[in-house]
Amino acid sequence: MAAAGAEAAAVAEEADEKKRLPEDDPESGGDSEDEGDSDSSGDGEDEEKENEAEIQRLEEQLSINAFDYNCHLDLIKLLRQEGELIKLRRARQKMSELFPLTEEIWLDWLKDEIKMASESSEREKVYELFERAVKDYICPEIWLEYAQYSIGGIGQEGGIEKVRSIFERALTAVGLHVTKGTALWEAYREFENAILETAQPAPGSVPSPEQQQMLCSQLEKIHTLFRRQLGIPLLDMEASYAEYEEWSEEPIPETVIKNYKKALQQLEKYKPYEEALLSAETPKLAEYQAYIDFEMKAGDPARIQLIYERALAENCLVPDLWARYNQYLDRQLKVKELVLSAHDRAVRNCPWTVGLWIRYLLAMERHRVDHGIISEMFEKALNAGFIQATDYVEIWQAYLDYLRRRVDFTQDSSKELEELRSAFARAVEYLKQEVEERFSESGDPSCTIMQNWARVEARLCNNMQKARELWDNIMTKGNAKYANMWLEYYNLERAHGDTQHCRKALHRAVQCTSDYPEHVCEVLLTLERIEGTLEDWDAAVQKTENRLARVSEQRAKAAEKEAALAKQEEEKAEQRKQARAEKKASKKAKKTRPGDKRKADDDDEGEWGQEEGEQPSKRHKGDGDGDGDGVLFEDMEVETGLFGRSGPEKPDHPANQKEKASTSRKDIPKVLHDSSKDNVTVFVSNLSYNMTDPEGKLKELFESCGEVAEIRPVFSNKGAFRGYCYVEFKEEKSALQALGLDRKVVEGRPMFVSPCVDKNKNPNFKVFRYSTTLEKHKLFISGLPFSCTKEELEDVCKAHGNVKDIRLVTNRAGKPKGLAYVEYENEAQASQAVLKMDGLTVKEHVIKVAISNPPLRKVPDKTEAGKASPFAVPRQVYGARGKGRTQLSMMPRALQRQSNPVAKAENGMVQNSPATSSEPPEEPKKMSNADFAKMLLKK
Repeated sequence: MAAAGAEAAAVAEEADEKKRLPEDDPESGGDSEDEGDSDSSGDGEDEEKENEAEIQRLEEQLSINAFDYNCHLDLIKLLRQEGELIKLRRARQKMSELFPLTEEIWLDWLKDEIKMASESSEREKVYELFERAVKDYICPEIWLEYAQYSIGGIGQEGGIEKVRSIFERALTAVGLHVTKGTALWEAYREFENAILETAQPAPGSVPSPEQQQMLCSQLEKIHTLFRRQLGIPLLDMEASYAEYEEWSEEPIPETVIKNYKKALQQLEKYKPYEEALLSAETPKLAEYQAYIDFEMKAGDPARIQLIYERALAENCLVPDLWARYNQYLDRQLKVKELVLSAHDRAVRNCPWTVGLWIRYLLAMERHRVDHGIISEMFEKALNAGFIQATDYVEIWQAYLDYLRRRVDFTQDSSKELEELRSAFARAVEYLKQEVEERFSESGDPSCTIMQNWARVEARLCNNMQKARELWDNIMTKGNAKYANMWLEYYNLERAHGDTQHCRKALHRAVQCTSDYPEHVCEVLLTLERIEGTLEDWDAAVQKTENRLARVSEQRAKAAEKEAALAKQEEEKAEQRKQARAEKKASKKAKKTRPGDKRKADDDDEGEWGQEEGEQPSKRHKGDGDGDGDGVLFEDMEVETGLFGRSGPEKPDHPANQKEKASTSRKDIPKVLHDSSKDNVTVFVSNLSYNMTDPEGKLKELFESCGEVAEIRPVFSNKGAFRGYCYVEFKEEKSALQALGLDRKVVEGRPMFVSPCVDKNKNPNFKVFRYSTTLEKHKLFISGLPFSCTKEELEDVCKAHGNVKDIRLVTNRAGKPKGLAYVEYENEAQASQAVLKMDGLTVKEHVIKVAISNPPLRKVPDKTEAGKASPFAVPRQVYGARGKGRTQLSMMPRALQRQSNPVAKAENGMVQNSPATSSEPPEEPKKMSNADFAKMLLKK
């Protein structure tokens, strides 16, 4: 295929470089005088320059990513518009080498070449192009164009027979097509009728015996075509039957009528499936599958092949469809050219699917293809760009199996055996270097390829020394702790090694195994019971007893540690509760400085509905224990109730402030949550703090889900809305329906809606509506410009398949993060989109596209947490900026040695007693430089 294209390009280069397609020649069909004005000429030049720049850009992009399907299409379209035949041929040739071309692309290419083919040598090039076109897909239109073009060469030697041969091949390929086959049959008959007309003798003359024989032969050809067509169920076959009756001078034979009626009955069975295809929307996969199942039951190989080809023409990117088709060809038809052609088209359409490559290699071996060609195809598979590390393990294993089957193991050494060993070594190195570098894993943690290599060496080559070296390498890769790995090696030694090495392996297994040590110990004792001496038995018993004793001890310690951790967690919870109470008491006892208004106490969380349900982790500025600017601002305010404050007033006396604060807390209603109604309640968070009427706003929003019983917004002690609330419904189904409003944008922020769950009873409850595992039909896109909208991204993605959903990732404030998830209908469309979109430029941003596979969240292990130093300081004490680099404490040691269990009023934080030193300290209050200096002077 590549040679034919190169030859066509070489012929074209001998012509004038500026040769243009006739339909695009600006001088064709008119004189050369300039009749347009200068403005239109200038516009044309500008457009031409823009096209040239775009052509250059597309060519550069293809040099980076040759598998960008849409880039190929755009380049071909522009080159055809410019009329650059040489570049157009090259672009089409490159694309056809990588992808099977669609019917539309082939027809455009063929029509362009037909217009330029005037000499006989150029006609041969067009014939070669037609032969390539009919191999990509079964397309009735291309076959019809091929046959009609061949009629143009009827005057050449053997021209008539060549036309008939093409028509016969076309009928074999698509003559059974229920809806489009009739056109080919009619074209064939018209051609034979034209031959008949030329064979008729002149009026008034008597035909010679040779002429009479030729006339009879030609008439019989047309009769045969009619009879063959009428025996096939085709649409509008009644008209064909009427035409035959009118054309034939003899009555139609009974056998033809019988076959015609039988075909009519079959047509009635096919009509529902054809009508379903006509009314269905692309890709019509379900309708085609039903049609295929129907044909499979009927069992006609030609019709089964045709319906598969029709389905693949519209679903060429569905790997499962190719796999089923190839399996049918492999098991039923077994025709070499047909089978290998289908496998080749499958891997060209879906190169990312490792199963198709494996089937192709097996088919080539089955049909005894040359070893060099199979090896070349395997190298192509390695460069296909699989999406998982395990895919590379599978393709390597398939190729190694093929090489192993080529070896004659009765010979001590052979070229095939050395090639097999070299391939094993290369596979191990390839997975370690290439695959691990790309996927951060080799895809073969159990070293299955090395295990198979060891089996080949031990069983087929009688080389246990090499097998032991391989198994030693396997164990050093982190597999020594698994009992099944040791037992696999033991079984190999048992079958092909000796007792001494079996015993040595089991002793090492007893020492190293951590998952099922009891099983390994049992196998060792069984070996010594059958083959060992008394000394061997005693050594095995002592070793296994010591090992099992250590295991029991370790398990007991682990259980104790787990129980201690659970108890420690309970104690910490009690200590935190006590610390909150002490902090509250210390704040009440602290004297307010003159001129300052007493700060509201936000630590009384129980009064504001925070005993149960999900609680927010952040507070609104100015709420709670605010400081800095918040204190200065409070000097200018007085509280007026739940929803606002009055204008500036003079600061009251501290005693009056204390009285007002207590009065204010009494006036604000408490939001108490009834946990018995959790099933009809949802928790709404991440709302705007500036929402003026949250109850009215949310009631209007949630009434679409069902009747709302009550909405309970949560306010701070100063009356500011805290950004979350409870929405209670009359019915449970309304609450379930309300969860669908999660992430809905309300006043510029995504609103979070989650089930109402008591976290005291369910501390591990998490709400995350999206999958955190591998989803092969979903893409993860990064590097998007923040200005990219959902509609703009959909326009980019829908060119590669049917997009079911797009989710732009935002932060809590609703601002985009440049990330998105795009869900396609199936894995094939998503895989194709990865190949075509990765590295694409969107608004001057180069995006990265991959199959969605979020990394596992690292959950801290309780056993590991228990190993931490009891003096470790939790992260909270380091403040909002986290831990400093130097880890040097900036607090004088004198201040760190305070032992008073109750914090001093001046330092602004609670200092725990030694008895509770394991309790994580509370977040210290921020202090100014003056406060810090004052503390040092007091010391």
